[in-house]
Amino acid sequence: MRFQGLSAFPITPADAQGRVDTAALARLLRRLVAAGVDSVGLLGSTGTYAYLDRAERRRTVEAAAAELRGAVPLLVSIGALRTDDAVRLGQDARAAGADAVLLAPVSYTPLTEDEVFAHVQAVAAGAGLPVVLYNNPSTTHFTFSPGLIARLSRVPGVAAVKNPAPDADAVAAELAALRAGAAPGFSIGHSGDWKATEALLAGSEAWYSVVGGLFPEPAMRILRAVRAGDAAEARRLHRSLQPLWDLFIAHSSLRVMYAAANLLGLTDAQPPRPILPLAGTAREQVAAVIGALALR
Repeated sequence: MRFQGLSAFPITPADAQGRVDTAALARLLRRLVAAGVDSVGLLGSTGTYAYLDRAERRRTVEAAAAELRGAVPLLVSIGALRTDDAVRLGQDARAAGADAVLLAPVSYTPLTEDEVFAHVQAVAAGAGLPVVLYNNPSTTHFTFSPGLIARLSRVPGVAAVKNPAPDADAVAAELAALRAGAAPGFSIGHSGDWKATEALLAGSEAWYSVVGGLFPEPAMRILRAVRAGDAAEARRLHRSLQPLWDLFIAHSSLRVMYAAANLLGLTDAQPPRPILPLAGTAREQVAAVIGALALR
């Protein structure tokens, strides 16, 4: 698996008991394959991995691998509170057909850098798949420092990092600092859709995208403009999606993507409780933006 381009992160449709609707998941995945995404990010934060038990996670990976049939590489999140659980989830993902794993340092007790280093090292050794570091401080309350990323980039099996995209005026310096410390060949990519275009233009290798998980076509258009060296067109396309970025910031991208998938008739699944679906004015806003932007 090459950690570059658009990695699209769909929701994981499931019922109120946490049973995944694999038929609805297949519908979402077919959209991604048709759009030509570079990889699928399964069971990420948008895929609500933390709300699914081990058996459902494995069943989800098996269903996705069967649908994709190797056409698109499959990156699977294996975050867990315990290191041994994360190792087992990584082994499950490998057995079920994943190509790489995404590892967030999930914890109730705040972790030190040495603890995260040992955690990642153990998972990389035990999972048997390339590991992408998931730097998601807003959720995990742990931030991978540039020094820790540099150390981990030299651990066998650790291949890439998924970083939250900084502001446009900071992204070039961040990339330069990370590349100066990281091992050769280590991929540096970004999430945070409303900032990702500037990260790509500055040289980020991968866009780990929520919007790409449901609306891959507009995301791919931005990526193609970046690859063609047309910064003006990439920025124009990015600005055209500003109403959607505003909804993400106001309501969270997860809630917006569930509402959008419902409105498009792709699934009637709701976010896992205690997360509540968007209703009333917020849902109407999502419908209005989908219509105005002609998103399908």
